[in-house]
Amino acid sequence: MKTARLLAGAAALAVAASLSACGGSDDSGGTDGSGGRTTLDVWLMRDSVSEAFQKEFEKGFEKENPTIDVKIQIQEWNGIGQKITAALASNDAPDVIEVGNTQVAQYAASGGVKDLSDKVEDLGGGDWIPGLAEPGKVDGKQYGIPYYAANRVVIYRTDLFEKAGIKEPPATREEWLAATRKLNKGKQQGIYLPGQNWYTLAGFVWDEGGDLAVKEGDTWKGALDTPEALAGMDFYKELQALGKGPKDSDEAEPPQVEVVAKGDVAQVIAVPGGAKLIEEANPELKGKLGFFPVPGKSADRPGAVFTGGSDLIIPEASGKPDEAYTFIKALAGDDAQKKLATAMSYVPNKKALASVLDADPGASAMATGAGNGRATPNSPQWAAVEANNPIKEFMTQVLTGADPAKAAATATESISKALGG
Repeated sequence: MKTARLLAGAAALAVAASLSACGGSDDSGGTDGSGGRTTLDVWLMRDSVSEAFQKEFEKGFEKENPTIDVKIQIQEWNGIGQKITAALASNDAPDVIEVGNTQVAQYAASGGVKDLSDKVEDLGGGDWIPGLAEPGKVDGKQYGIPYYAANRVVIYRTDLFEKAGIKEPPATREEWLAATRKLNKGKQQGIYLPGQNWYTLAGFVWDEGGDLAVKEGDTWKGALDTPEALAGMDFYKELQALGKGPKDSDEAEPPQVEVVAKGDVAQVIAVPGGAKLIEEANPELKGKLGFFPVPGKSADRPGAVFTGGSDLIIPEASGKPDEAYTFIKALAGDDAQKKLATAMSYVPNKKALASVLDADPGASAMATGAGNGRATPNSPQWAAVEANNPIKEFMTQVLTGADPAKAAATATESISKALGG
């Protein structure tokens, strides 16, 4: 999932693109006809790598693997779903594709993605962050190899915290509520939390032991009507009331960066990159923004957060699976992950690598949260839920006084229908 989407919470779909740029296997048995080198076609997404990182990685990889000629094509997120689906169904697919972590199940369902379960141990999969590893695994098989991640943190006004006598960022939910109550005075909002920020709600639901949907046998069903999910919504309602966020819209309307930039918001939940956008909108806030992970129920574990990011897959149509795996092993390996994380301020794919971000306060807070990250339910039909998102309507109903149990039952039924249950 593209990191920027975490700011808006929405994904775009467009007309399918031509497969003329796929650059899959050629008639020469995978070589370029000059010196016997194998051409490896790779699709990476816009903004997943910097130009400098890409050049350095390609040069180093080809030096270590002189028989492989890497051809990386940068793809646009807009319309990529249909383009990848068409590529996987063709005989002309690229050899490695970067895909959104929540999209792996959809692509795996097509039968066009190689099962890489036997590579997990070789890749050190026991330490992968869960928000990338779990959605990459479908029906017990590992199709997606974790690449990089991003998730929300709390961006806060250090000056307002100091003025309120709050010396340390809160480490538990109760401390968070107490601090936010202190900060919620007059025109000043303790927190800006729009009523339909369902990714944030998902984290609270997970903290309570619930989920948005669960799989029973071969069928996926909505789960917002469970006691655990309702407890998560109760906490969301309590926190949301400590500010003036609209109850009937999400973080994109109005853009929450613009709201925070006005100067009277003490906290907002966003990806760390939002801080830079806030400072650009209001330069007077430069140097006054800090970060902490979304607090959990106890101090020894951060709150659960939705993890966006990407996995790497190998299409079944690739004629060079061994070379494709060699590429993935290098890009998902510790050395490349450390360099990518520092270059792009992304969370690396292993928990043990999080310390590489210690010098970057925002990314460091993000990496801490990623240790308790999750992804949306791993159903191939989950996109159908988001298309007419009943979770948002459920949240608005509860925040505006509806009976939570009844609203949850309605939303649960809608989710189940969208998932084919």
